[in-house]
Amino acid sequence: MIWFNRRRDLVSTAASLREFILASLRAGRWRAGDRLPTERELCEQFGISRTSVRRVLQELKDLGAITQTVGSGTYVTERAAAAVSALASGDPVRQTSPSELMEARLALEPAIIEMVIGNATPADFERMDACCERAEAATTLEEFEHWDGMLHEVIAGAAHNSFVANVFRLMNEVRSQGEWGVLKKRSVTPERRLQYQAEHRRLVQALKSRDTGAAREAAMEHLLRVQRNLLGA
Repeated sequence: MIWFNRRRDLVSTAASLREFILASLRAGRWRAGDRLPTERELCEQFGISRTSVRRVLQELKDLGAITQTVGSGTYVTERAAAAVSALASGDPVRQTSPSELMEARLALEPAIIEMVIGNATPADFERMDACCERAEAATTLEEFEHWDGMLHEVIAGAAHNSFVANVFRLMNEVRSQGEWGVLKKRSVTPERRLQYQAEHRRLVQALKSRDTGAAREAAMEHLLRVQRNLLGA
């Protein structure tokens, strides 16, 4: 549990760094051409690893808000104001970063296990097995990611609670956004995909056995592995 709390703190701090940079751009504290603090300075200020800092900077680089020059540093782009404005005026799905999504998944997915075990039907378990089979048969990362996301959505649907189902449907929409896809492509190796598939099977089996403790453990182990691979936190 201590390890879990530390992981969540790391994700929260990475999200704080992202929001700090965005807030600075919105407020005009940093303008086009301004140089951001160094990676080392950001590591020290937010108490996170350089890998986590680089993940956040890459997210903002993908948005077009910053640019990086090897040996020189990180700078605000001419497009930064427009990029930040578009982000702020967009829908909640587009405003949610991968680190924020993982923070929500860590909080919510293990929490609904008891509801799923209490309410799931044989048809729900058949749908879970089908998602696992389709993910394992996928020939592309995009196809695997689709069925990976669908499995988690089907598990949430097995709670038979409309509010829970809607929240998880929204989380799946976030997974379809560009930032998540870029990180997933960088992080998923054939070996990691096999590990994810095995963890999915373990989770589904625990749910089918109505074993709350084993299911929560399987969910947490899987999510923490995804977090480490995806965000490097």
